[in-house]
Amino acid sequence: MAIRIVRLGEARSRGEGVRLGTVRRPPRGVPKERFASEDWYDTWLPNLAPSAELMQWVHTAEPSEANWRRFVQRFRSEMKAPEAVHVIAALALLSHQANFSLGCYCVEESRCHRSVLRDLLSEASAEIR
Repeated sequence: MAIRIVRLGEARSRGEGVRLGTVRRPPRGVPKERFASEDWYDTWLPNLAPSAELMQWVHTAEPSEANWRRFVQRFRSEMKAPEAVHVIAALALLSHQANFSLGCYCVEESRCHRSVLRDLLSEASAEIR
């Protein structure tokens, strides 16, 4: 059993399990009833998405290593909120009992909050595939 970190909208892998969308907003132009059938997500978990303010900053900041480090630091700080800590702890425990996935829309995981979620889940002893 394990968590997979995925790009939302891409075809599901065999055995992936339930897909959780850790995004601030639902996919544009896709009716809610088609989210799962079109491989976006089965349920929405926006409490593990960067805040609207952080998303606005990252989309206007110049792409650089320094700005990426700032983003990671700010997102990790947001994930210290009790509601995020509890969700991460619960998902880490569940990862030993069930297959499921977390995802975001970004093309490149290494420059996406899901890479930080991967680290946070790993630090919480989650089983990650």
